[in-house]
Amino acid sequence: MPPVTDRFIATLEEKKRQSTLQLLMKCARLVNEHALRQLPKMPGPAPRPAHTTLFPHIDHEGTRLTELAKRVGVTKQAVGQLVDDLVAMGIVERRPDPNDGRAKRVHFTRLGRRRMLQGLDHLLKVQDELDHALDGVLAELHPLLLPLHDHLVSQSEET
Repeated sequence: MPPVTDRFIATLEEKKRQSTLQLLMKCARLVNEHALRQLPKMPGPAPRPAHTTLFPHIDHEGTRLTELAKRVGVTKQAVGQLVDDLVAMGIVERRPDPNDGRAKRVHFTRLGRRRMLQGLDHLLKVQDELDHALDGVLAELHPLLLPLHDHLVSQSEET
């Protein structure tokens, strides 16, 4: 296999910087890592970034493991291990699927719901810190992202 050249790397990095969507994805990852590093220590094991990637994909009425795997883009076995970890932490639980007695849905526990709200409060603090460091750019970005969010949510509900 030919070696990766400096020219390729420079071209790749320039294309990444030109892509608004690439920047959004990378910033989301970096903010998640930053927020987790600053998370106040709580009793028990702390969720890792791999765990937190599941949180937005768990619906209020619970979500089947196969659907979580599809949404996250990994195997059912990989999601199953992350869910097992979160069950051991008391964050989520598996409950019978009311539509299929053989299947289970992943739900947040009472502790998990409380931690979700605490996590969102923490994110707002991190957001304020970053917004201050960036002279208000996040406050300007928020109303610009809402239409994108709403459009993508409506598109995902159609499929």
